[in-house]
Amino acid sequence: MEPVIQEETTGCGIAASAALAGISYAEAKRRANSLGIYASDTALWSETEHVRKLLRELSISVSPRETPFESWERLPNKALMAIKWRMEQGKPFWHWVVFVREGNEANVLDSKKALKSNIRRDFGRIKPKWYIGVSN
Repeated sequence: MEPVIQEETTGCGIAASAALAGISYAEAKRRANSLGIYASDTALWSETEHVRKLLRELSISVSPRETPFESWERLPNKALMAIKWRMEQGKPFWHWVVFVREGNEANVLDSKKALKSNIRRDFGRIKPKWYIGVSN
């Protein structure tokens, strides 16, 4: 699985969905927009339903609930994770990333454009709040 770089400052949910589906950011954005989902909508990174709706459209099956993060070892082989979780004016916000374990290698695919590498292994610096398991 390869990371997809977000082309909009607030497009991490769209980029994470694109990475899980194996499609480009442009294609995921087109599909999201057709569902009424736009990166500029702050609900995209303070609610899960928009990303869940896009993932359903992309035929990606996910857990119906968010699971609190306990440890990297306890994660499923694929997960959509909430990192940089914070409260702003009483509303939660976070950055979406994808965790993937293939064979003996685990990576976090982070869509942030400014990163030196979008494949992260600096697990001690990443502080997940919770995750959504991905089935396929």
